[in-house]
Amino acid sequence: MKQELKKLSLALGSVAVFRGVLEDPVISGMRMLIAAAEGSETSSIIGQYGRFVGTLYEQTVNFSEYVLKTVLEDENIFIVRTARGGDIDEYILEAAENELLVLQELSRLSPETFTDGLDYSGFLPQWRVCSIDFLAEYKRRRANISQFGYGKWAQSSMFTLRDGRIVPLRYPDPQRLSELYGYERERKAVVDNTLALLDGKPAQNALLYGDAGTGKSSTVKAIVNEYSDRGLRLIEITKEQLRDIPRIIGEISENPLKFILFIDDLSFAAGEDCFGALKAVLEGSASARSSNMVIYATSNRRHLVRESFSEREGDDIHRNDTMQETLSLSARFGLRVSFGRPDKKSYTAIARELARSRGIELPDSELDLKAEQFALSSGNGRSPRTAKQFVDTLINNS
Repeated sequence: MKQELKKLSLALGSVAVFRGVLEDPVISGMRMLIAAAEGSETSSIIGQYGRFVGTLYEQTVNFSEYVLKTVLEDENIFIVRTARGGDIDEYILEAAENELLVLQELSRLSPETFTDGLDYSGFLPQWRVCSIDFLAEYKRRRANISQFGYGKWAQSSMFTLRDGRIVPLRYPDPQRLSELYGYERERKAVVDNTLALLDGKPAQNALLYGDAGTGKSSTVKAIVNEYSDRGLRLIEITKEQLRDIPRIIGEISENPLKFILFIDDLSFAAGEDCFGALKAVLEGSASARSSNMVIYATSNRRHLVRESFSEREGDDIHRNDTMQETLSLSARFGLRVSFGRPDKKSYTAIARELARSRGIELPDSELDLKAEQFALSSGNGRSPRTAKQFVDTLINNS
């Protein structure tokens, strides 16, 4: 067994295409355990054994599945060139296939590999392994890369911009379309536009505007969750990060996935100039154009501008031109969808649907009365958000 482990250790040392996989903490821990097992010092083997299992347990108990997941999410020259449709040299292809077999062998190392014949009678924690064909799984991933993605794009459906880098959200919003009630016509317009993007047809940048709590942001995130298995991803940025849009587009322009660049609660104060980058991409300038991306923004204001009467006064002869340019920004969105505050009938209908979905059984008349009373007493008025808060209160008080 020591000879086999030594051979595997040498093979792992020669890995080039999937070199990044070896830097993973769990896999690095297994390599250190292999190195310890090549020797004969029991305390060293047990020490590395415990460290490896502890690191693995933080993620899973199945080592084989973990290695495969790490391999499939690795961003390397082989998968990047596949994604971009570039030619892959036969040497790279040969290396990748051989390395997949090496990593497959690594993934099948069981606890018995290290405990059989070990001079130790105490308890040792276990992990699971299973038989997985790494070559077949990776071939399937490459063939469907426009749905699965690669590298970090395979790790999540939602991303954010942090310190200038696009990073996956560890706990993305799990909202589903089936959990949203009301606004079917408005929501359908956004869904249809998104499906056009996924189908490779012309899709519009969209502005979802209207009252707070009407489900604008939830609609966008639910759509991403609904169609992430078709290769849809979301990158959320703030207003302060609008100047990063050209760089974001440069990073994703050759990616086979489809992207929603999401700006939540967007508004500008009169005189702000950070909308320049957004204006450029909405107008489709040559430096800010990508067929695999749309911009979805939400706002409580149709014209995106916070303005006071005092700001209309002054002696700036260019003030009117500046104001008109800012006010016309919303008109540059090809799709504009209004989410208005629901009337009493629509509000109580939403409250009923939410209550039924949560297992609350009350007569409609009683539920409607309580929902309306809650909307008035909360001070938030009627909205899907208020309806959800009302149902949560019913559950908490039951």
